[in-house]
Amino acid sequence: MSSTEEPTPALPVQAEHVEVDVIDTREEYLAAVAAIAAGSGPIAIDAERASGYRYSQRAYLIQIFRRGAGTFLFDPPAIGSFAELNDIIAGEEWILHAASQDLTCLREVGLDPTRLFDTELAARLAGLPRVGLGAVVEDLLGIHLAKEHSAADWSTRPLPQSWLVYAALDVELLVDLREALAEVLERDGKTDIADQEFASVLTRDFVIVRQEPWRRLSGVHAIRGGRNLAVARELWQARDAYAREIDTAPGRLVPDSALVAAARLLPETKRDLAGLKEFTGRASRSQIDRWWNAIQAGMASDDLPVLRQPGETMPPPRVWSDKNPEADKRLKAARAAVTEIATERSIPVENLLTPELLRRLAWTPPTPVDVETVSQALREYGARDWQLDATAQVIADAFVEASQPVEDAPDTAS
Repeated sequence: MSSTEEPTPALPVQAEHVEVDVIDTREEYLAAVAAIAAGSGPIAIDAERASGYRYSQRAYLIQIFRRGAGTFLFDPPAIGSFAELNDIIAGEEWILHAASQDLTCLREVGLDPTRLFDTELAARLAGLPRVGLGAVVEDLLGIHLAKEHSAADWSTRPLPQSWLVYAALDVELLVDLREALAEVLERDGKTDIADQEFASVLTRDFVIVRQEPWRRLSGVHAIRGGRNLAVARELWQARDAYAREIDTAPGRLVPDSALVAAARLLPETKRDLAGLKEFTGRASRSQIDRWWNAIQAGMASDDLPVLRQPGETMPPPRVWSDKNPEADKRLKAARAAVTEIATERSIPVENLLTPELLRRLAWTPPTPVDVETVSQALREYGARDWQLDATAQVIADAFVEASQPVEDAPDTAS
C-alpha cells in the first residue's frame, strides 16, 4: 500500500453477546409465549436443522426475536407442539431469511405464518450481488456476521454456547435488515413485486415427493443394464430404510459412490462385497448382511427398471436444435428478451421467470400465440401478475418472430 492510500476501515462486529439459554421445558416455553405476546412488531424467526447428520429435516433449534420481548431459543424435540405460540403470532408478519428452507420444519411443530417478509428473496429482488444472510447484513447494516456454525450438527446436546450465540445473532438483526431492505424495494418501485413473491412462498409445499428417488444416486447414470439398476434400487432402499430407522443421514452410512460401485460390479458373494475397496462408509462392514441381502433381492427381482426413466420431462435444451428446432428458436429468442428485461430491472433472471417455466412454454406454446394466451399459460404454470406484466408481451413477440421464415438472401450477382 502506498503512503497516500487510506487503509480500508474494518467493518464493526457484533458486541460481546450475553450468555444464551435454551428453553426446553413446557413451563419455560409458556412463559416465553407470554413475553413474546407482550412485545411489538414483526416476528424474526429462524430454525436450525441437522442436515447431513440426521435423516429427518426436523428443527433442532428455533430462534425468535421480537422488539420489546427479546430473543428466545427453543428446543423443539423437548417442547413438542408450538400451537400456543402460533396462536399468538400467526397474524403478525414473520421475517425469515430463505423461508423455503425453514417453513417445512416450522410447520411440523405447528408454526405456520400468514404474512411473510423473506430477507433473502427481498435481497434477490433488490438486485444485491450477494444474498446470504452474512453478506446482506454486511452490505446493508455494515456489520460483520460470522457464519462459522452454519453446517453444525444441531441435534448435538447440550449445544455449545458459541453455537447458541451464533443462532441468536441470526434473528436479532433480521428486523433491522427487513427495514433496510424495505427501503431499497420502495425506492426501486419493487414493493408490490416483493409482496406478491412473499405471498407465493406461503402457498407452496416444499416437500418434494419423487416417483423413483433412488435414481438420484450420484453416479447412477454410469450403471448399465436393468439388472444392475435393480441392484442399485434395492441398495438405495435398504440404506434409506436403515437411515430412517436410526435417524442418520444416508450418506454417512454408505456413500452413493459405494452403492453405485456395488451395483456396477455385482459381487458374487458376501465376501466379495466386503472385499470391494470401493464399498466404503462407516456402516459398509457392520451392516454387510443388510447390503448383501439387498444385492440378492436385486438379482432375483422380476421388476427390472428401464434404463431411461419415462416421464413428462423435456429433453435438455442442448438437444432441442435436433429434436425440436422450432422450439429451440422460440426458447433462444424468448430467453434473450427475458434476460434483457431482468438486466434492466436489476432482478435475477431466475426470479423474473424461472428457466424451467420458460422452457415449458417454448416447448409447447399456446395457440394462437399472443399476449393473452401467453399470459394464461404463464399463470397456469404459477407465474405471478408482476411476472406476466413484465414478460408476457416480449415472450409472445419473440415466439412470433422466431416462427417467421428466414428470407432468402438477396442475389448480389451482377
